Amino acid sequence: MSGIKIISTGRALPSKSVTNDDLAQIVDTSDEWIFTRTGIHSRYFCAEGESALTLAIKAADNALSASKITKDDIGCCIVATLSADYATPSLACLVQTELGLPEDIPVFDLNAACSGFIYAMETARSLLTCSGKKYGLVIGVEQLSKILDMNDRGTCVLFGDGAGAAVIECDDDLFYESVLGAKGGKEICCPGVNEGANGSKSYVSMDGKAVFRFATSAIPKCIEMLHEKVDFTLDDIDHVVCHQANSRIIDHVIKKLKADPAKFYKDMDHLGNTSAASIALALSEMDDDGLLQNGQKLLLVGFGSGLTWAGMLITYDKK
Repeated sequence: MSGIKIISTGRALPSKSVTNDDLAQIVDTSDEWIFTRTGIHSRYFCAEGESALTLAIKAADNALSASKITKDDIGCCIVATLSADYATPSLACLVQTELGLPEDIPVFDLNAACSGFIYAMETARSLLTCSGKKYGLVIGVEQLSKILDMNDRGTCVLFGDGAGAAVIECDDDLFYESVLGAKGGKEICCPGVNEGANGSKSYVSMDGKAVFRFATSAIPKCIEMLHEKVDFTLDDIDHVVCHQANSRIIDHVIKKLKADPAKFYKDMDHLGNTSAASIALALSEMDDDGLLQNGQKLLLVGFGSGLTWAGMLITYDKK
């Protein structure tokens, strides 16, 4: 199977940082209550003039600028999101127009919730394999603040807005594999962002205990499924980047796998849960902080609403 590697990353965050103390002014909570249960101290919400689209454009432009390839080299553009500005046109189409990407390429949005970035990466790989181009642009972006019930402390304290992007390159001789899956369920649900017939608005809802059980089983399951395809151990992996939902989920998995905590990256303390954007944001932060080095092997694991899960073994190779 032809593989892909990451050759550049980019990200964008809104201008408004919202701390746990800020939320304590709105709902019955505290920094201690939130942090001990989630590992989150703050997150970003879009301010006036900011949206999923503005974040996606900025993150994509940053990734393209760092890639050292031309826009004409891009063979597909896929945006992973559950909170696009419109049902149509897609965010991907609007990003394509804004950045001047080629018109003869597949461009669309994909919704696999918090697994979306990995789903989009594998979809981009499949499309590039069938095309004459080597490079793809994959974006994960969310503006979840617009679908949060700020009176529900079980959800409003968890989520944040942001965007991350990666430029990928097809290559036959690579450390690469992926697994994707889903099991239909409404443990995490958002009926929509529009006003209903009775004037009420739909918000994110979540069964926290059920999601925790699912997540702590999905991560080891993804790793085992990848191991069935590729002979590797966690000792062979330089960094494990899971969906940044909750630090307790990752800590539980580390203990269960008897793994080295230093391999597992975390950034939910200042970003919260950004759903489809979270893994892409983490990769961009790691890139800028010098944690990613050429030739390193990465294990990415997503899990979220659907219920979906996804795992990917991929190489970082910046041009």
